[in-house]
Amino acid sequence: MLTEFASAKPIVGLKQSKKAVLGGLAIKAFVAEDADPGVTEPFARLCEENGVPVVYADSMEELGRACKINVGAAVAVLAK
Repeated sequence: MLTEFASAKPIVGLKQSKKAVLGGLAIKAFVAEDADPGVTEPFARLCEENGVPVVYADSMEELGRACKINVGAAVAVLAK
């Protein structure tokens, strides 16, 4: 699931990920299950409303590692 980041550069973070979804650039979204639901639930709804499939990662740490950053990530997207 998270191995998709190996061949593509992810867009990481809520603000940039939302821009990618709203701009029609996102092909898949990733959400960390242990992130703040106040952040992740509206983002997941936005993705669903815009036809972007959402995949859940076990933790922010796991998602951050998959995105090749040294901190956890609540959300990320793969762009076209």
